[in-house]
Amino acid sequence: MTDCGGDLKLEVKQASKEFKESENVAEKYSAMTGTNMNVGELSAAFTAVPTHKSMKKQIQFANQEEKQEFSKFPTKTGRRSLSRSISQSSTDSYSSAASYTDSSDDETSPREKSQVNSKGSSDFCIKNIKQAEFGRREIEIAEQDMSALISLRKRAQGEKPLAGAKVVGCTHITAQTAVLIETLVALGAQCRWTACNIYSTQNEVAAALAESGVSVFAWKGESEDDFWWCIDRCVNMEGWQANMILDDGGDLTHWVYKKYPSVFKKVRGIVEESVTGVHRLYQLSKAGKLCVPAMNVNDSVTKQKFDNLYCCRESILDGLKRTTDVMFGGKQVVVCGYGEVGKGCCSALKALGAIVCVTEIDPICALQACMDGFRVVKLNEVVRQMDMVITCTGNKNVVTREHLDRMKNGCIVCNMGHSNTEIDVASLRTPELTWERVRSQVDHVIWPDGKRVILLAEGRLLNLSCSTVPSFVLSITATTQALALIELYNAPESRYKQDVYLLPKKMDEYVASLHLPNFDAHLTELSDEQAKYMGLNKNGPFKPNYYRY
Repeated sequence: MTDCGGDLKLEVKQASKEFKESENVAEKYSAMTGTNMNVGELSAAFTAVPTHKSMKKQIQFANQEEKQEFSKFPTKTGRRSLSRSISQSSTDSYSSAASYTDSSDDETSPREKSQVNSKGSSDFCIKNIKQAEFGRREIEIAEQDMSALISLRKRAQGEKPLAGAKVVGCTHITAQTAVLIETLVALGAQCRWTACNIYSTQNEVAAALAESGVSVFAWKGESEDDFWWCIDRCVNMEGWQANMILDDGGDLTHWVYKKYPSVFKKVRGIVEESVTGVHRLYQLSKAGKLCVPAMNVNDSVTKQKFDNLYCCRESILDGLKRTTDVMFGGKQVVVCGYGEVGKGCCSALKALGAIVCVTEIDPICALQACMDGFRVVKLNEVVRQMDMVITCTGNKNVVTREHLDRMKNGCIVCNMGHSNTEIDVASLRTPELTWERVRSQVDHVIWPDGKRVILLAEGRLLNLSCSTVPSFVLSITATTQALALIELYNAPESRYKQDVYLLPKKMDEYVASLHLPNFDAHLTELSDEQAKYMGLNKNGPFKPNYYRY
C-alpha cells in the first residue's frame, strides 16, 4: 500500500499391506536398467474478507518531472498492480507466486462465462482461455527440468500403454502437473482434470491445457461451492465414464464413492499421493467399502523422501519470503510435526539462522528431532514466544483458537500439510475479530486489543498456494504416478484385490534411475561374487521392502 501526505514523495515498492513380489521377479527386471526396456515389459513385470474502501488523497509532487514519471504507472482497476501488497479480493489470481497473471480485470465467475478454444470445444471451465499462450511457455519451462518424465513419454508413446484409459484427476494444476497430464495423453489416456486446492491453480496453465484439448475445470480462488462443482463436472459427463482415478487428498475419490457408486465400482484403480488421501483409502479398506485396488504413492520412497523432504525444504522458504518478506535469522519458529515434510522445513529454517523447536506425538520422530538439534516441546508451552507457527502433521486442530489467542503480535501462522484442517481457521471468523487482506493469500486477523496474527493462504497448503515448487522433484513424483497408473490399468484382474498397495521396490528404483543422468551420476555395479554374498540380483531390487531409507 502507499501512504501519501503533504510533501511526501511517492515511492513504488515491489512490494499397509506391502505387496509381495513373486520369486522370479528379479529375472523379469534384470534388463530394466538397459535403454531398450519398454514400458509394456516393465508393467508386465510388476506384481505388485471485506475489501477496503479506497481513500482518495491529493498527491503533491516535488516537480513536474516527478509527476510525469508517476503518470506512466497504471492506476486504474483492472490493470496490474505494481505493489505486491495490494490485492483486490481473496479470489484475485495475481499472486507473487503460484500464478503470474492478474484477474482483477474480470471478476465474473468462470461458471457464468461461455468460452471456446481454437478447436471449437467448450468442455472446460477456466478463468480465461486467452492466457493459453502464456501457459504454454510455463509448461515448456517446466519440461526442461522434468527430463525423466519426458524420457518416459518418448519411450512409451509408441506402445500407448494407457490406450482406452479414461483418467479423472484431482491435483494441483501447475506447470509441472500439466507435464504429467500431457504425458498421460501421449500414452493414450483421455483425461478430465480439476484442482485439489482452491488457491494453487495457475490460470494460464489451465488455459493451455484447455486449449490443447484437456477438459479442465479449475481456476485460482474458487469458492468451496465452485470446488465441488468442478469435481462433479469432471466426473459427470454424458457418454464418458472414468475407469482410473488420480487423486491428491482424496476429495475426488470421496465424491465418486458417495455420488456415483456405480462408476466407482467399475474403476480399475486409484492412485493417491497424499497423506490425507491415503488415510481415507485405508479407512475405506478397513470398513470393507473399498471395491477397487488402490496404489499408495505417498509412502513410496521416491515420493516421501524426495517430494516431501527436499521439495518442502526449499518451498517453505519461498512461500514465506514471497508473502511476508520476513527475515529468518534469529526468529523463533515452532514446526508442528517432524515427518519428512517437517524435517525439510526445520532443516531450511535452521540453515538461515532461525531458532527452531518441534512438536511431535511420535517418540521416534521426537528422538530424531532431538538428535538433529531441535528442542521438542508442547505448543502451549512456547506459543507466546513464537514468531512463526508452521503445521505439517496431516491432522486436524493442531493450532486451536486457544493457541491463536495466546500468540504475540505479528506472529506468522501457516500450514505445510495437504489439508486445511490443521489450523482452526473457522474459529477466527467471529464478530470480535477483524480480517484485513493485505496481499494475495495474506490476511491480518486483528484482535480487539490491536494484536495482529498473520495468516497465510487461509490455512491451506503454503507452498503451492503462495509460491512455486521445484520442477525436478515433481518430476520424480509425476513419473511414479504415471507408472502406477500404467501398472494398475494393465494388470490382470487377479493381480490386485480390493485393497491398498504400496509400490514395488523395483518401481521406486526405476524412477530413481531415470533421474540420475541429470547429475551425470554413475552407479557402481555388483560383481557376481558380491551379488552372491549379499543374496541380491545384480539389477536389483537392492533393498528389502521393510528397509527404511
